[in-house]
Amino acid sequence: MGLSARSGRARARQGGAWATVALALAAGAGVVALAGCSSSSSGPPPYCAARTNLENSIKGLTSLKASSGVSGLKSQVTAIENNASKLVDAAKGDFPSQTSAITSSVNSLKSSVAALSSSPSAAQIATVTKDAGSVVSSVATFMSASSSKCS
Repeated sequence: MGLSARSGRARARQGGAWATVALALAAGAGVVALAGCSSSSSGPPPYCAARTNLENSIKGLTSLKASSGVSGLKSQVTAIENNASKLVDAAKGDFPSQTSAITSSVNSLKSSVAALSSSPSAAQIATVTKDAGSVVSSVATFMSASSSKCS
């Protein structure tokens, strides 16, 4: 029982790091589908720069270190939320369904990350990972829909 109890406590202490790693892996897998925004000679719409900023803040999840812990994750999610808000404000007239999906997915991620304790449970980690995947998916859908206007 002694070895098992120590092993369980060690896993609990590593929970914060595991949440960061799990989220980074989920985001990293989805970021591959995201394409950057290049400018055209006639000038891209304002939301092209906003989508690039959002893409970069999502990529920032993959550079989080385990030592950043839950607070580092929360900080990066705040950056994602801010950049998503700017994108939505700039593009909602042209892409209402895609921007609505971004808003919804970012709100879910923000809520699940806010609920994390310093040593998150496996269920909390799974929720954050799922919500991060939803953000990546909704942003990838927007990227695809807006690609002809931002390239």
